[in-house]
Amino acid sequence: MKLELDHISKAFGDFYANQDISITVEPGQIHSLLGENGAGKSTLMNVLYGLYQPTSGRILVDGTPQTFTGPGDAMAAGIGMVHQHFMLVPVFTVAENVALGAETTRGGVLDLKETRRKIREISSRYGFDVDPDAIVEDLPVGVQQRVEIIKALVRNAKVLILDEPTAVLTPQETDELLEIMRQLAASGTSVVFISHKLREVKAVADVITVIRRGRVVGEADPKADPTELAALMVGREVHLNVNKTPAEPGETVLKVQDLAVTAANGQRLVDGISLEISGGEILAIAGVQGNGQTELSEAIMGLTEGRVTGSITLDGKELVGMGTHQVLRAGVGFVPEDRNVDGLVGAFSVQENLVLDLFDTEQFSKAGSLNLKAMGANSAHRIDEFDIRTPNAQAAASTLSGGNQQKVVMARELSRPLRLFVASQPTRGVDVGSIEFLHGRIVEERDRGTAVMIVSTELDEVIQLADRIAVLYQGRVVGIVPADTSRDVLGLMMAGMTQSEAAVAADAHGPTETTAIVEEGGVL
Repeated sequence: MKLELDHISKAFGDFYANQDISITVEPGQIHSLLGENGAGKSTLMNVLYGLYQPTSGRILVDGTPQTFTGPGDAMAAGIGMVHQHFMLVPVFTVAENVALGAETTRGGVLDLKETRRKIREISSRYGFDVDPDAIVEDLPVGVQQRVEIIKALVRNAKVLILDEPTAVLTPQETDELLEIMRQLAASGTSVVFISHKLREVKAVADVITVIRRGRVVGEADPKADPTELAALMVGREVHLNVNKTPAEPGETVLKVQDLAVTAANGQRLVDGISLEISGGEILAIAGVQGNGQTELSEAIMGLTEGRVTGSITLDGKELVGMGTHQVLRAGVGFVPEDRNVDGLVGAFSVQENLVLDLFDTEQFSKAGSLNLKAMGANSAHRIDEFDIRTPNAQAAASTLSGGNQQKVVMARELSRPLRLFVASQPTRGVDVGSIEFLHGRIVEERDRGTAVMIVSTELDEVIQLADRIAVLYQGRVVGIVPADTSRDVLGLMMAGMTQSEAAVAADAHGPTETTAIVEEGGVL
């Protein structure tokens, strides 16, 4: 099926998220959309999938203009979409999820026989190995994603939109997904692949279309140098490699010993973690989302709602039992994993957000009143220092792009002397230009002698920033390894293997077999 977007524009009031965009996706083609944060990629795909109506322009399928008033129309025309956040009901079986919205009944009872048959057929064709009767919440993330793909294929999708599909996958699961995309294309299904990860796009795309500020700025050859692609995305030269000298660690600053965090239901979220971070080094915490990283960071910051046992000391001073305000005052800076929930007050101005954890200090308050002059001077300095793109310091933080919101959080946390800097998902949802800047500031903080802990599910980021890497699996540290440890070994450790087991497995097995090992929980 040939899909054409013909001069599509989408306006929200006076603002055009998409302007005069024309893209053609040929049958059996993997067509990648690249663009920085706010470039308009997701808006364009929402127009294509019937979630938005275009302000102008046409959608054509095999040369015939189409009008999609909702996703049902798009699916009926042969267009399927796998969202970044899966649209699955966790307590339903695979078959029930696939049938949802297109149920067939017999005698008033849900009939899943045909759905199960189709799941087995598609699973066999592409090597998915998905059990129709498995409960979705019991499946690994990579298999859940395959269920989403099966949902689209059962509905005869001829064009499959994948929106940031590798965000929650291990490296091996990512490689497997790229192979699935190749198989789909070989069978005649077109794939629209939305990603900001240049390595993956280059590995699988037939055509790359780059969007910047709502417009198509060009098509790129997948063989192009990554720096060329990055420059096309953001409109300037971008350095993709982190420029840092070898670490010169000093004395131990943070010491975590036998740390455990237990939820109210008795589940052990952090299970006996012990680690140390010295001043002047970056320890990166690697792992698939949901393996205790969030709870580790929150325990350090005094934010966890669970029961905490064990010890966390900063320069020998116990942090367990302290409130978050006390931890911050002890010299800890913190960038939370979700800036919109925990890092910013969207309705507050940029100026106000830049002093959220400092407003009651002598610098910014006097006799119970805010020192607005000092706040204004501080915001002017930080906006310039961190290149925060905002109309002015009084603009609401919610009006900024994701990258600039992250810069506000980072500027605030790095605006005072620190002994420990904890950053969870420091560049999540941030474009390559802002990533370059934020990585540079993290390294600068390390070079000032601060102990730095980075929590990231982005393996490329972990490898680039880390001086050492601690890998978490099911709330435990399975190993602390050097930063030059191979991606294959790290990926297998993220699935539960020790470093020695992962090294043996990576040497002994090819990519397909290694992926199978990961999906079996790391057991040979």
